[in-house]
Amino acid sequence: MSHTSEILSAPLHSHGDVNRSTVADASSDVIRVCHVSMSLKTGGLERLLVDFSRFHDHGRFAMQFVGLSGDGQPAEDIRAAGCPVRVLNESVKIRKLRSIVELSNVLRAERIQVVHTHNTYAHFYGSLAAKLAGVPIIVNTQHGRGCGKGWKATWQFRIANRLTRQIVGVSRDAAQLCQVDDPHSRDKIIAIWNGINLERFTYVGPKLVPTAISVARLSKEKDFPTLIEAVRQVLPHVPDFRLQIVGDGPERATIEKKISELNLSNHIELLGERHDVAQLLTQAGFFVSATRTEGVSLTLLEAMAVGVPIVTTSVGGNPEVVLDGRTGRLVPDGDPLALARAMIEMCNDRGSWTLMGLLGRQRVEEHFEIRNMIGCYETLYEELFERGETAGT
Repeated sequence: MSHTSEILSAPLHSHGDVNRSTVADASSDVIRVCHVSMSLKTGGLERLLVDFSRFHDHGRFAMQFVGLSGDGQPAEDIRAAGCPVRVLNESVKIRKLRSIVELSNVLRAERIQVVHTHNTYAHFYGSLAAKLAGVPIIVNTQHGRGCGKGWKATWQFRIANRLTRQIVGVSRDAAQLCQVDDPHSRDKIIAIWNGINLERFTYVGPKLVPTAISVARLSKEKDFPTLIEAVRQVLPHVPDFRLQIVGDGPERATIEKKISELNLSNHIELLGERHDVAQLLTQAGFFVSATRTEGVSLTLLEAMAVGVPIVTTSVGGNPEVVLDGRTGRLVPDGDPLALARAMIEMCNDRGSWTLMGLLGRQRVEEHFEIRNMIGCYETLYEELFERGETAGT
């Protein structure tokens, strides 16, 4: 078994921490890593980048971060952690060729040894800049399912992969879809599960009340219309059921209209963007999501971390996170009746909530802790650096 395979066994199959001593002891030099993402605004990917800045091994790695477009609070949090941040374009519109040249100049000036790109757009432009700058190691993480939609994303993904040493999916499902998107690079594609900072989420356990919470960006792929319709079907069986929706996004007006049309304003509350999600989760009986696509959801992990049972769809990485019947319930996506039935069953089985929540917390502790995730990436960097191979060999 290769050393890389041993890395993957830590987050995917075992309970142990990653052992990095073999490679780390080989050199006292700090490895210079640059993370490249589309933006440094609010989002799950950006939260992971903040965690990289806070929890990486400062004795082995010097990390900096580049956003191709505007920044936000995550950029400030990364700076507060002591890592340099650059934003190449202040607006969403990216000057493509100029950005490649500017990024290449930064990578060369900082003598970057590992470029870690995130998702397809940043992967395409980041890998070209890294190649131009002579960076020896390029790593990519795909945070959703596969490389994205449409021929353009697939084309960009495949071109960038020719220059890349390792492609990482945040779930087994994501890694398998990346292999389908680029069969030529299948031997470069591995899986490392996402993680969260458990220090932010104290185990409390569920409130034994018929109140559910959903935390997500209000976008089409999260399929809130199915969730709202499911709530309508729940109410004849659980008249005092309540749902809190935390988040904002382009579908907010559509969601508000559907809630009004179904006369559910007394049962569904839109809380908008909040900064007290950890506290809100502790006030819920269970977490619910109707998403149609998912990598490894950080909000799902956060709900499990506070000890809340889960009702969600069996898409993407969700079945790798939620153990059906043990830490929650899984249902088909796009099926409001199946979702409603699972929610009714959950409400009628409150005696199981505490055990489900406890098992969920244990699962996150064992498999989805942020330091273990970052340790796996650091071992990957070191192993690739030690091998000293060129991309495509």
